[in-house]
Amino acid sequence: MRRKRAPRRAKDGTPLVAGNDLPSDGPMHYEAFGRVMAALATEADFIESCRDLTWWRGADLSWHVEWRDGPFAAEAAALLADRMPDLVAPGASGGSTALLTVMGVRFELRAVDPMGRAGARARPGLWRLAEALDTTRRTNTRHPWEELLGG
Repeated sequence: MRRKRAPRRAKDGTPLVAGNDLPSDGPMHYEAFGRVMAALATEADFIESCRDLTWWRGADLSWHVEWRDGPFAAEAAALLADRMPDLVAPGASGGSTALLTVMGVRFELRAVDPMGRAGARARPGLWRLAEALDTTRRTNTRHPWEELLGG
């Protein structure tokens, strides 16, 4: 004889989707996360200057985004508010942490050993994608497309 079990519920009491550990409002949380990451990816200086960019879901269904070096968390929150003004509700922010709400989902941004955007631009030896893709600067080696085109 098989035992009947009560439906599983999250800590806040919302029922879980059948066969999955996501709360029933999980898709909205992932959409908000995707929009945040897409907005951060549009800023090349932000992505290039961050090391060890990681993210995880918190126990309260919030998202935690953390990076090493790069901009201050308040600068990243300002960037998100600028890119998505109708979706972002700013919260408290300090130098290395910032809280904000995107589409009703709470985000906690945390910068470990931040340099700020100005410091990241001025840092010598930082590999920059823009410089690597600069086709106006001539070098003594052939570019890959020159090899392919026979130029």
